[in-house]
Amino acid sequence: MPPSQDMTTALDPGLLDALQHQVAVFARRAEQTRLGGTGQLRNSMDRAAYLLLNRLDREGPMGVKALAAGMGIDSSTVTRQVAPLVDTGLVKRTSHPEDGRAVVLQLSQRGLARLEEVRASRRQLMVEVTEGWTPEEREAFCTLLTRFNTALSARQSAHTGHAPAESGGAGGTVPGTAPEGEPSPASS
Repeated sequence: MPPSQDMTTALDPGLLDALQHQVAVFARRAEQTRLGGTGQLRNSMDRAAYLLLNRLDREGPMGVKALAAGMGIDSSTVTRQVAPLVDTGLVKRTSHPEDGRAVVLQLSQRGLARLEEVRASRRQLMVEVTEGWTPEEREAFCTLLTRFNTALSARQSAHTGHAPAESGGAGGTVPGTAPEGEPSPASS
């Protein structure tokens, strides 16, 4: 539902303009660097692969439909994104423990090792980018960014009729926050 004119005029238009501009700049910078880490691992894993591996690590083996629903994307997209991960041995297909006819996707040992390498590189990037920030500033930023992503996910799901997406977070949440959603299925 679009905001009413009364609601947007009650807020500071200059601040809203600055916010939308900073979000656009962030999106461009994130895409340029892909927030991919530092050193040799910089940009070594695309966003879709990272989010899929992260989710399988956090939640364990699951089917394509469950993975797709949790990420707010369709099953055909997950199937397409998982194929190279299976081909390279980062993800394996196994039988469902309760229904041997069903197939689930599971993070392989190789996939877990690769994910840990990429996470360490990305953590180092966050250290460098937020150098000079206090721990409280980092936590506040993470809390607000999580809240912003959750709101974007809820808005997207309201427009598509799907349940709000939850992406693979960066290994947990900040106290007092919920895991963020991946707001744009088209960008996965």
